[in-house]
Amino acid sequence: MDWNTVRTALTTPAAVPETGPRLKTNLDTDLLKLVAIVSMLVDHIGGAFFPEIGAFRWVGRLAFPIFCYCMTVGLLYTRNVRRYLGRLAVFAVVSQPFYVLAFHPHDWMADRNWMNWNIFFTLFLSLLAMYGFKERKWWLFLGAFFAVTWWNFDYSGSGILLMLIFFLCRNHPKAGAALYVLSYLPALWGGYLEDPLSLKLGGFAIDWSIFAVFAALLIFLPTRSGLKIPRWFFYAFYPAHLAVIAVIQFML
Repeated sequence: MDWNTVRTALTTPAAVPETGPRLKTNLDTDLLKLVAIVSMLVDHIGGAFFPEIGAFRWVGRLAFPIFCYCMTVGLLYTRNVRRYLGRLAVFAVVSQPFYVLAFHPHDWMADRNWMNWNIFFTLFLSLLAMYGFKERKWWLFLGAFFAVTWWNFDYSGSGILLMLIFFLCRNHPKAGAALYVLSYLPALWGGYLEDPLSLKLGGFAIDWSIFAVFAALLIFLPTRSGLKIPRWFFYAFYPAHLAVIAVIQFML
């Protein structure tokens, strides 16, 4: 890897063109979103019904970075960022009761688990921050970054970090892939032997977030599946699958 390329990508990113390709990474976003929602579904099934089986949660690590990448593509191509943000906000609010019922069905009143916001809130704030970064509205970037890191949002500010890598290295896939993998390297020494979700190698534990590195293969290597899925399917899938999990939890 030429680290001069990395430095150039971070310090002097190319302007976003008005027409033509706006990034040189994978534009097969319908395939990416499908992989992301399937891995998310596996993750949530594991979290709700098989919490001690790590394989479910390991597969789920693919979802968040792919969602962040697809939002970066959306930021570069959407004609109306405010509508994009509005859709995320609406589905965040709609999904919240289903999220609470699916994962905290009994003790949410006592433990205030309703304050554990669903992932749409994290994605909303991450996109808001990146919109501020792209438009050089630094107050907006800093405000969104503060909100997502200060309050109890899943993944905290890691979504913004990932989107910064995808955005700044949009014309330098090799540099982006290198930085992406480096961002997950702390997981190699961040695991605990007591954690059932950690990857155990002998007497050494690797944090389960390390499995997110495999998403790089889909993000940085172009695919051409030709898959076309209605946009609203991806939005509706999130609250719908949470509702199903909540119903099953109630029946059990």
